[in-house]
Amino acid sequence: RARERRARFVGKNGACNVAHKNIREQGRFLQDVFTTLVDLKWPHTLLIFTMSFLCSWLLFGMVWWLIAFAHGDLDHSTRLQRDPGEGAAGAPASFVPCVTSIHSFTSAFLFSIEVQVTIGFGGRMVTEECPAAILVLIVQNIVGLVINAIMLGCIFMKTSQAHRRAETLIFSKHAVIALREGKLCFMLRVGDLRKSMIISATIRMQVVKKTASLEGEVVPLNQIDIQMENPVGGNSIFLVSPLIIYHVIDKNSPLYDISPLNLHHHEDLEIIVILEGVVETTGITTQARTSYLADEILWGQRFVPIVAEEDGRYSVDYSKFGNTVKVPTPSCTARQLEEDKSIM
Repeated sequence: RARERRARFVGKNGACNVAHKNIREQGRFLQDVFTTLVDLKWPHTLLIFTMSFLCSWLLFGMVWWLIAFAHGDLDHSTRLQRDPGEGAAGAPASFVPCVTSIHSFTSAFLFSIEVQVTIGFGGRMVTEECPAAILVLIVQNIVGLVINAIMLGCIFMKTSQAHRRAETLIFSKHAVIALREGKLCFMLRVGDLRKSMIISATIRMQVVKKTASLEGEVVPLNQIDIQMENPVGGNSIFLVSPLIIYHVIDKNSPLYDISPLNLHHHEDLEIIVILEGVVETTGITTQARTSYLADEILWGQRFVPIVAEEDGRYSVDYSKFGNTVKVPTPSCTARQLEEDKSIM
């Protein structure tokens, strides 16, 4: 019977398949409000963006209405609307309100919007009659600037996050194992769809599998770093065209005892590939990730060439990016292959 496929630690799109549960110290997220807002999903971010402005407008609209009510502006405005000619004695006609043209909470709310977003229609304005109104005007302007800075900064950070650049960094769907320079190698292909380069790009690989220590301790996600090789040498790569990155399966490799017969029986095997670099146009560090399970590793195959010279320049055919062909490869482990060579 076919074994159940293990859950991925890292998805093909680079998302980590980890759920955080029973976090008791939820207050720690509020200590870093800005990062929490940036990490939220877009619908939640837009909801908070809208509600922050609406709530501040309503709050200060209520404050302006209370100021007008306490000063008697609402009663006086009502009296003037009923009898515009009143004021022969001079009392009503000489009345100066705190804010002109505020007759109700609706007009106070409209004035609150005009103050915070600096929309001036000329019908409402603060007079020098009430020092409290001038103080509220200053406070609302400062609060409005703070809300604008936080929310617009949050929107900017969400639209310019580094992982967006990683969407154009692609990995081959399958990895392959074949001979290279007489040694079994684990190989994959990586490419960049954009013309703007990734500066100081580095690549590393980890094997994630369930292990047990000599003392009986079970480590469900043991991460083991393994050395990657590339045509340039070392971990740094010059990603101007698609490259085949490979790992030599030697005695220090976790894949040393894997053969094509038992490869798909390693249901707990997952190989994670991480590419990091600096975006040339923005200077922001980005990271792209992918993973390969045992059934996504093809034994005895090799990637087809996709770079050719045409009209004095090099052309890359991305339609063949993940294509492979079968090549003669020993059906044995790297350990057995090395032992056979030593005997010969």
